[in-house]
Amino acid sequence: MSSVIASARFSVLDRSRTREGHTGAEALRDTVRLAQEAERLGFHRFWVSEHHGVPGVAGSAPTVLAAAVAGATHTIRVGTGGVMLPNHRSLVVAEQFGVLESLFPGRIDMGLGRSVGFTDGVRRALGRGKDAADADDFAGQLQELLGWFRGGSPTGVRARPSEGLTVPPFVLAMGEGAEIAARAGLPMVIGDLRDREKLRRGVDRYRAAFRPSLWASEPYVVISGTVAVAGTPEAARRLLVPEAWSMAYARTHGVFPPLPPADEVEDRAMTAKERGLYESGLTGQLAGTEEQVAHELESVLKETGAQEVLVTTSTYDRTALLDSYRRLAGIVADSRQER
Repeated sequence: MSSVIASARFSVLDRSRTREGHTGAEALRDTVRLAQEAERLGFHRFWVSEHHGVPGVAGSAPTVLAAAVAGATHTIRVGTGGVMLPNHRSLVVAEQFGVLESLFPGRIDMGLGRSVGFTDGVRRALGRGKDAADADDFAGQLQELLGWFRGGSPTGVRARPSEGLTVPPFVLAMGEGAEIAARAGLPMVIGDLRDREKLRRGVDRYRAAFRPSLWASEPYVVISGTVAVAGTPEAARRLLVPEAWSMAYARTHGVFPPLPPADEVEDRAMTAKERGLYESGLTGQLAGTEEQVAHELESVLKETGAQEVLVTTSTYDRTALLDSYRRLAGIVADSRQER
């Protein structure tokens, strides 16, 4: 096993994907149960995401869900991947994380992104346009948010109970996000694992431009993407099938559907465009047996020098998903024993 795997942290991001025939409430409870399993397996963090008005995703209120996860676990770090700043006022975000950190001291992370709604209708409902994701605006929002933790504002308002607390911030790097994270002196989360060249460029830009800050004295890179581990390559590939189809359907119909069973997808008649997008979604993912996945993890960690891997796998079969995380935890444990 590789020493780079042994020295890296491994964490989980769950997007509370709904499954055909199951409710959003079930998806949220599944997220909490997955967090408990991730803690038992020794993963470093467990993060939840923010999506609005998406039929296939139940996770719309990440700080609320993070509170439920933190309350159901004991030691694992809990956070957001991420709260989308354009959708919120920075004071409210600071207050929410201040409450979380006060209730669960030393365990809360603040992952922050700049995406806006999935559709025009969702953006209208949020009162935001596409331009709300402007990089300069996000950089300003980020500094305003961090300022609430350092104390006060020009108006004399103070964030309660956030002021004086340390909640580690992370920037989800999309496009110009690497430069924003570097200039702010913050840890960066970047994906996906399929495009290694783009991944390396983003990491290189971040490290070259990084400025030490009160929040981080040196660059910290988290690489994020799908990792599927099973007893055979074919079984690992089947883990990818529901999400690959869901993404293909979203790109051809404008609707992000619940995850279907793999068998149903494989029996489905697809248009040429759907088939192309679906096959693309299965290509290049980090999936296979323990030996295959360990080899790929070693490669990407050496290429990027990342300190952490954030795994975001989604599939219909929860039993197979949990087995994949157990196998991944086994790869990490074995590498640490051999170091």
